[in-house]
Amino acid sequence: MDAQRAQDYVDSLPVLEEGQTFCFECTPDAACFNRCCRQLTLPLTPYDVLRMRRRLGMPSGQFLNQMAKLKSFPDSGLPIAMLKMRPDLDESCPFVTPAGCEIYDDRPGACRCYPLGRGTSPSPNGIAERHYLVQEAHCQGFSAKGARDWTAQEWFEHEGVLPYNQANDRYMRLSAMVAASGRPLDQKLSNMCMLCCYQLDKFRELVVRMKIFSRVNISEERRQAVMEQDEACLDFALDWMELVIFGRSEGLEKA
Repeated sequence: MDAQRAQDYVDSLPVLEEGQTFCFECTPDAACFNRCCRQLTLPLTPYDVLRMRRRLGMPSGQFLNQMAKLKSFPDSGLPIAMLKMRPDLDESCPFVTPAGCEIYDDRPGACRCYPLGRGTSPSPNGIAERHYLVQEAHCQGFSAKGARDWTAQEWFEHEGVLPYNQANDRYMRLSAMVAASGRPLDQKLSNMCMLCCYQLDKFRELVVRMKIFSRVNISEERRQAVMEQDEACLDFALDWMELVIFGRSEGLEKA
């Protein structure tokens, strides 16, 4: 699906206003169970890949080679990974089983949001959210036994979406900043962004090899966290890419 078709699809969805509720429940005994895990066009953000490849115990390069197709945002040039489907008749997700998702606790943010879609845009206070209700023909969750009412905030808290939104908003903010500049990343910078944000194990090697810590003002506590904690490493990688691209970053200063 190209960018315009994707936007047209989003624009066709009903908006869930703030405080408005929807009735939904997803259970293994539903006749449609696992139907939403087929023929997906599923983007994987850097935080999605962090969680999934850590759950699988895979190096980032192996995960990306086996599980993803690499593309880029046309207006910014920032890379985006897309989950590969199984080469079977159903084109099903590689992690779905008859019992459900085998990486459920570390499933991608888009899967957690479903049946909601989430759009964001820059605002004076940071990020403005807009929520959409995705009602697909096969999904029986809206009329399932035991279905209850949820606001978007309640659903996101229940599904563990909030840490994903926080991390993903940072990546999308960087993409929006580059797009607004009118200068999409060239292939060299796009490749660097892929390494820094999607391949944290490789990025740590780069940090040591290029002595990146000596080039920026960074506390010893943050240095240690970057080398030991994936979430802290991704946070630093995003600050570093912003510094490389624009010469400045809200979260990082040159030494």
